[in-house]
Amino acid sequence: MRLLFLAVLRPHTGNAVTAQRIRDHLEAAGHVCLLKDALDYDSRSEVAELIRAEDVEAALALHAYRAGRFLQGHGIPFGIVFGGTDLNEDVTQGEKHQVMGRVLEEARFAVAFTEPMKAAAGLQWPHAKDKIHVQTQGIATLPSTAFRWDAFLQSAEIASCAGDAHVFLLICGLRQVKDPLYLVDAFSEWHRQEPDVYLVIVGPEVDPVFTREVKAKVKSSSGVRLAREMPQGDLHAALGHCVALVNSSVSEGMSAAILEAMELEVPVLARNIPGNAAVVRHGATGLLFSDPQEFVQLAKRLVSDPALARDLGASGRAYVRAHHAWQAERDTYQHLIQSLKEDACHRACS
Repeated sequence: MRLLFLAVLRPHTGNAVTAQRIRDHLEAAGHVCLLKDALDYDSRSEVAELIRAEDVEAALALHAYRAGRFLQGHGIPFGIVFGGTDLNEDVTQGEKHQVMGRVLEEARFAVAFTEPMKAAAGLQWPHAKDKIHVQTQGIATLPSTAFRWDAFLQSAEIASCAGDAHVFLLICGLRQVKDPLYLVDAFSEWHRQEPDVYLVIVGPEVDPVFTREVKAKVKSSSGVRLAREMPQGDLHAALGHCVALVNSSVSEGMSAAILEAMELEVPVLARNIPGNAAVVRHGATGLLFSDPQEFVQLAKRLVSDPALARDLGASGRAYVRAHHAWQAERDTYQHLIQSLKEDACHRACS
């Protein structure tokens, strides 16, 4: 079957990684999957032309608003995968809420990453609650063998002789919902006391205006560095040298970076928000903080207690392997797309 898959595909973002992984699942089942960036389209008429030109039989959208709104009214069956900001941010805006409700009326199915996400969607759109499935993100990591830690430190302006540097890695696109500046002041104060600790923020420049704010703040903050976006394999390799993966987001659907760190047995130090608390169990599979001061306290524990770091890493990996199996994700999406194929066949025959 020929499938159109719409998603926001900014390079090196969680959405792009998730979309590419789902596309691989669908293509493994023999489907032709046309993965397109929703940001390249301004109207449903443009998408209608694409559907006609490519002879598309069914469709999938990652993000109920940014991508899903373009799939209505084309006479082909489609499904929706909630991204995170659609349920955590866009749902509070009246017009977007209404648009997503209409999308869900027409969608054959919707996928939420967690039970709380499913429950939240069901409360917002009761008419759709019976078509929402829960499928956690499937995780697979492949650290690059060509990655050089010393070169990374040099590019981040961390003295290469600082072999004992304790680096905390915050992976995120530079946009406000990721709140990369949340910890900067507290971390800088800690660095002034202990010059061997560093916070490195790495990710794509998603919001140009906010990126300028981040660059200005980091430039004036000791112990904090801003690194250019990196290929996923290099990020996975870099994580293996770090004390912890840091997440300071205001809201998350399900952070792929957190799950990837867990799979790599790297401790996770995450802001205590519902999306993070759904996968990080404090003191067991990672650590959760509620404010910058608590972050510093917990980060100091990780630096001073290697046994704690090892235990958290091992427990995190066990959790991911038990609950975020790549094969289970593949099976779910292949099954759901099969239901679209059957729907498309009924339409063609009627």
